[in-house]
Amino acid sequence: MNKWYEEAVFYHMYPLGMTGAPKENRENGIIHRFQELFPWLAHIKEIGCTAIYIGPLFESTTHGYDTKDYKVVDRRLGDNEDFKKFVEMAHGEGIKVIVDGVFNHTGREFFAFQDIKQNRENSPYRNWYKGINFGWNTPYNDGFGYEAWRNCFELVNLNQSERAVRDYLLDVIRFWIQEFDIDGIRLDCADCLDFDFMKEMRRVTESEKEDFWLMGEVIHGDYAKWANDEVLHAVTNYELHKGLYSGHNDHNYFEIAHTVKREFDENGGIYKGRTLYSFVDNHDVDRIMSKLTNKDHIDPVYTLLYTLPGIPSIYYGSEWGVEGKKEGGNDDPLRPHLILEECEKNNQHPEIIRHLKELGEIRKGNQALASGIYRELVLTNRQYAFARILGKEAVVTAVNNDENAAVMTIPLPVEAESCVDAVTGEKVAADNGKITVEVKACGSVMIKINQG
Repeated sequence: MNKWYEEAVFYHMYPLGMTGAPKENRENGIIHRFQELFPWLAHIKEIGCTAIYIGPLFESTTHGYDTKDYKVVDRRLGDNEDFKKFVEMAHGEGIKVIVDGVFNHTGREFFAFQDIKQNRENSPYRNWYKGINFGWNTPYNDGFGYEAWRNCFELVNLNQSERAVRDYLLDVIRFWIQEFDIDGIRLDCADCLDFDFMKEMRRVTESEKEDFWLMGEVIHGDYAKWANDEVLHAVTNYELHKGLYSGHNDHNYFEIAHTVKREFDENGGIYKGRTLYSFVDNHDVDRIMSKLTNKDHIDPVYTLLYTLPGIPSIYYGSEWGVEGKKEGGNDDPLRPHLILEECEKNNQHPEIIRHLKELGEIRKGNQALASGIYRELVLTNRQYAFARILGKEAVVTAVNNDENAAVMTIPLPVEAESCVDAVTGEKVAADNGKITVEVKACGSVMIKINQG
């Protein structure tokens, strides 16, 4: 039987942006903006999402990734009771909640860093950070140096090989589980974290909550180093993310198919049997509707997201076609303040939500899309078909990036007793081991096959 996360459809929230919180944490008191997110739960459930990955929540100086206090919800959002209520409400709707774990670095206002500033060589926390050098200096004129994430000196790299640091962070994780009843953690900068620390985290979290999920942000490298039985359950599939939009912009399904075959093919895919986290946009990259040259390609893009191997994720606002591009490294346009009622009232792309609902229902009703093997069936620059096969069931997905409708003849991956359109329920005739379907311009078709 699959774990909940293997069958999940995620909704990705960035709370500081969603609620319109100020960029600088200079609030004199607690502002309960988090309560604005409570009504979103019904919307998230309605579009078929079963889990939430919510971005940085805890007290920070600016964007959430410069943590000041791991055990206190950012005052710009509210307090711990607000988040506890949110999780409780989500669980009541059958929705799991995953939080952002920023363990590679802290902000400069974190207590350990402040103690080093004050006590220098005499600080008991001098080994908590990487590269502490009292003979050097920083752009902040601290009178000592340290290793910073990508030379962003507001983000001070923690030393996870230090036992005291590990113990502290593991205590934080236990607190999150016990206090808020969270269901998993997305590890920020997982490709920078100490592997022994992540292995220990895996053991600790499983002892606290049997089906607790760990997912890591990994951009480059061999994903299998992180996604395995000892370290993390999943990592972000940035390799597929790139292909999903550029393969449409270039009318080149070979790019997508090559990536998927390399990763998941039934005969030799390097990540076959592993679960990766799939997305078309997030809080760090341009919105999908801003990346697509032809906006109509949003249909096959989301179809592929939901039907290719991986756990699909929708970034808040993209279900309405919200656009956003980085501006000179500024992420703010990717993280806008959105008011749910206004988004629903002023929806310019009702077809996207309609399609996502359909995809969610299809995924929920077909186990093959969560855990079936992948088999390529048809591939040209502009048309692509593949199957997900599990036991006596299979789902065939056909996509078309051409601006004209296409008739596709697709070999059946298994012997078929019945073939039906997964959306309409209409029967599809099989002839000599093949089916022929018409796929609309910039569209997709999903066929459910039963061997009887």
